[in-house]
Amino acid sequence: MFRLTHYLREIRQPTPPSPPASPAGPVVIWNLVRRCNLACRHCYSISADRDFPGELSTAEVYRVMDDLKAFGVPVLILSGGEPLLRPDLFDIGRRAKALGFYVGLSSNGTLIDQKSIDALQAVGFDYVGISLDGMRETHDRFRRMPGAFDRSLAALRLCRDRGLKVGMRFTLTQDNAAELPALLRLMEEEGIPKFYLSHLNYAGRGNVNRAGDARLETTRWAMDLLLATAWQHLERGLASEFVTGNNDADGVYLLLWTRRRFPAREAHLRAKLTQWGGNASGLHIANIDNLGNVHPDTFWWDYSLGNVRERPFSQIWQDLSDPLMAGLKRRPRPVKGRCGACPYLDVCGGNTRVRAWQLTGDPWQEDPACYLTDEEIGLQAGGERLQVTAYSRATRRQGLR
Repeated sequence: MFRLTHYLREIRQPTPPSPPASPAGPVVIWNLVRRCNLACRHCYSISADRDFPGELSTAEVYRVMDDLKAFGVPVLILSGGEPLLRPDLFDIGRRAKALGFYVGLSSNGTLIDQKSIDALQAVGFDYVGISLDGMRETHDRFRRMPGAFDRSLAALRLCRDRGLKVGMRFTLTQDNAAELPALLRLMEEEGIPKFYLSHLNYAGRGNVNRAGDARLETTRWAMDLLLATAWQHLERGLASEFVTGNNDADGVYLLLWTRRRFPAREAHLRAKLTQWGGNASGLHIANIDNLGNVHPDTFWWDYSLGNVRERPFSQIWQDLSDPLMAGLKRRPRPVKGRCGACPYLDVCGGNTRVRAWQLTGDPWQEDPACYLTDEEIGLQAGGERLQVTAYSRATRRQGLR
């Protein structure tokens, strides 16, 4: 996840360098159940409205949770399918809170009503993310359910009115990009404090539908709009938060945006972004699916690192005998092609490896969804680096590269 608003604040009001944060364990996104009442076009878990055999029992979830806590995992994001279809969700949420986790919930929102909001509030979820794929007609078409938009919007309002931190989530594709301006207006009109723009990742139904991925120019247009909106909210003193996910080139795009508008802040921001380091799959982000399989992130469901029924998560996560995990944990990662030659590899970390793997079978090939031009990132045609600039030499001397 790229915390866009956080780094825009660094441009406005720079903060002193701080020691790199190094949590013992990763943020864990946990797909507790695969069942879902919707059949969304971009679903990475290919969920459906039926029971899936072999899912972890409540007791098994608790046992895994104890191991995660002992390992130093700071955050649990409970997801699905639709997590509200799991009967023990609120019991799991209460136990997670009692253990001291920051606990988020990722929902489609259609099952959050006057009854379930009481339980959500009683558990004390730290964050609830609800997805909208556009305004009413577009959202209902993407979600394949008439009325889904109205129910999800009602859920956003319920969470807001009950004092739960809630965010609007939007997955950008070529088919719904035109809805982004209206959604950003809706966010402000409804007083929703957080907006998460997710770039389409090639997994599950998202992989099947990757032909509809936003073209590179559309991605740039969307990022320009998001940047302008987030900056305007800061200028107006609004307590809004804008984040993006699944395309770590966003960090480099912000750096180039800063170079044009606030050149005096470029070196400072470069240092902060290098400390962030870009893609965290297999490093600071993990996934456990409904059957207990562990993955480098939620989009690697075709690649299992092990199962928590057979080995504790803490052992699986530290096992570097798996070549994918060994590569993901390397700095710099062993990426090839354009990504390997890119002088901003320390900022984006090689971006999202699963896209390269889905398209080529090689997780270390260049990311096909990088929307930056060769000229912008200092590459010639063919991937060779251009001559080192005065800025590059200076930042190397300062230890910022």
